[in-house]
Amino acid sequence: MQRHLSTIKKLAYPLFTVLLLTGCKNENNNQQVEEINEETNDTIPEFASEPLVKDNYTADPSAHVFEGKIYVYPSHDWDSGIPEDDTGAHFNMKDYHVYSMDSVGGEVTDHGKVLDVEDVKWASRQMWAPDAAEKDGKYYLYFPAKDENDIFRIGVAVGDSPAGPFEPQDEPIANSYSIDPAVYKDTDGAYYMYVGGIWGGQLQRYRNNEYQGEEDVYPADDEPALMPKIARMSDDMLGFAEELRDVQILDKEGNPLTTGDNERRFFEAAWVHKYNDTYYFSYSTGDTHNIAYATGDSPYGPFTYQGVVLEPVLGWTNHHSIVEYNGKWYLFYHDSSLSGGKTYLRSMKVAELKHNEDGSIETISAYANENAE
Repeated sequence: MQRHLSTIKKLAYPLFTVLLLTGCKNENNNQQVEEINEETNDTIPEFASEPLVKDNYTADPSAHVFEGKIYVYPSHDWDSGIPEDDTGAHFNMKDYHVYSMDSVGGEVTDHGKVLDVEDVKWASRQMWAPDAAEKDGKYYLYFPAKDENDIFRIGVAVGDSPAGPFEPQDEPIANSYSIDPAVYKDTDGAYYMYVGGIWGGQLQRYRNNEYQGEEDVYPADDEPALMPKIARMSDDMLGFAEELRDVQILDKEGNPLTTGDNERRFFEAAWVHKYNDTYYFSYSTGDTHNIAYATGDSPYGPFTYQGVVLEPVLGWTNHHSIVEYNGKWYLFYHDSSLSGGKTYLRSMKVAELKHNEDGSIETISAYANENAE
């Protein structure tokens, strides 16, 4: 019962604060942070960790170890003044910064803006959750953005340093669509990209990799849910070596998770890590606000649902990454604590992630004193 009441508190708090707070319609992130903190200082609950960055709003953190450091590639939130809607139009991000740290808990370095939507010939707006990869000394920044037809595509920009800057390709990746690119390098040296997100991420507008138009079409509640996609990357890391295919997420009986199974079905934010020869596919359940995970024997899946990595945070969305550094595993995620519950002004955080002896992951809470429960 205590856990149930705690969850209600977490989900109700953002709605309460959003109703009370006035919007700060100012593009300057430093001023936005200061104004919101003054308004909400006495009402914010106790959190398990502090934001990694407090002078910018940062979300959707993709963390990697490059050149002996942790580099984090987040979205860059700002208050664009666009009204909130179910398509996520108010998440109108327009550039990317890169951050690094020599140790978890140590100083975080902002390497500045490394890519702007104005630099991308094919992109019009909404630079959402990015990811990065390294191959043969080159670094690749992958990102979703809407094209001139307001359709999400996946772009790639190339640089000589993990800190950028990155030079974008003139066109999006051929046959790419939807959002949330996540690139996984397997132990055999092969690279794979996972993509997909429903609702604002437009995955529901595709069937068999073909765009069906602007109408949102979802399977019935008792039918298999829409699945994320995977493709092996080409040798030059600029495209796909094969067609995108479904990543199957199954229940313990081997049945695909259904559309109506909101507590477990895929919504967005795919990520893969490997532990003891097992592939862990983690993702956001979206409207039920969990980061869940499933396990399998291949990067292609199928993956069997196992449980929850991270419980709901302050704010509507969540998006994460999992990385090993100096013998420990870490979960990078975001919440809206710095903005007092504004769902479109988020801040990245980090928590230690632990695998149990049986391979399961200990569930993490973003709130203080609850991880020991």
